[in-house]
Amino acid sequence: MSGPENTEPRETRRLKKRREFTFVRDGVTERRKSLVIQARARLGEAPGDYVGEGFTATKKVGGAVQRNRAKRRLREASRRLLPRFGRPGWDYVLIAREATLEVGWSRLLDDMESALISLARP
Repeated sequence: MSGPENTEPRETRRLKKRREFTFVRDGVTERRKSLVIQARARLGEAPGDYVGEGFTATKKVGGAVQRNRAKRRLREASRRLLPRFGRPGWDYVLIAREATLEVGWSRLLDDMESALISLARP
C-alpha cells in the first residue's frame, strides 16, 4: 500500500532540541480551537521514515501544572493519531492552547485529526 490510504502505523521520535523546534516553526501551520500544529519536512538526502513529534505550551495556558496537563493531553492524543496521519520524513510540533484543557477529549481528538489530515495534503 502507498499514498494517503496507507493506515499502517509509523514510528515516532521525540523532538528535544530547540533548533529542531525552530526548524519546524518555519513550515506549515494548522490552527484549531484546542491546538496548533506546525509541520515541516526534514531536509537532507536521508530524512528517515519516522515521524518527529514535539510538544510545547506557553504561559498563556496557565501555570506549570496546567501546562504539563495540557502537554500530557497532547502527547496521548498524538500517540493515538500521529502514527496514522503523520507523514514519514516530517516533524510536527503540537502547541497547546488555553482551550486544550477545557475541551472534551473527543473534541481534542477531532481537532488534532482534522489538522493532521489538512497538513498531509500535498
